[in-house]
Amino acid sequence: MMIMFNLFQVKGMKELANGYNIVGISQGNLVGRGIVEFCEGSPPVNNLISIGAPQAGIASVPRAGGVPVITLANNILKAGIYSDYAQKRFAPSGYTKLPKNIKGYLKNCKFLPKLNNERPNDRNPNYKKRLTSLNNLVLIMHENETVVKPKESSWFGYYEDGNDKKVLQPRETKLYKEDWIGLKTLDKAGRVKFIKVGGPHVQMLDEDIKKYVIPYLQDKKR
Repeated sequence: MMIMFNLFQVKGMKELANGYNIVGISQGNLVGRGIVEFCEGSPPVNNLISIGAPQAGIASVPRAGGVPVITLANNILKAGIYSDYAQKRFAPSGYTKLPKNIKGYLKNCKFLPKLNNERPNDRNPNYKKRLTSLNNLVLIMHENETVVKPKESSWFGYYEDGNDKKVLQPRETKLYKEDWIGLKTLDKAGRVKFIKVGGPHVQMLDEDIKKYVIPYLQDKKR
């Protein structure tokens, strides 16, 4: 996945030395969370605000138009979403988690299994340590979400392994219960905000932005 990356550029940004906030929109939030988890010794992130993000993955590839995209999609269907072809050329393949192919996902998906510390034999405790350094993790889910499937993924909820019908709520997942990335630790400390807004993917009313986003961008600690 191409966003594996230039994350480490933030380490040399002196203007961020006293801490900063990240607002991630859709898949951009996975990059933002990657900065927090992967960048040892980088400037501290105070608040991470996630808007319509596929935190736990997506169960189907988002639809898109245009001949080049359609051609790429057809090639991916032939090769497979977890093929090297797809993983190197199509960003959503890096966070597509097929509930009925968890084995293939864990073995060959290049990005999300690492970010979510899902591989049993390759869990990095530093990811949990870095994420739990946040003051707040703000998770915003859209009521009428059409891109992130299931919509509960924006809260780290997801389909039960092997089942593409039953959705586990965030606190029901293994990621939460076994605290692979520190979500449970943050939640128990009152530092995870599960927020639901109306509207489709990444669209928010001004009043919701003022209520749920702006306060976490202010200098005062919340």
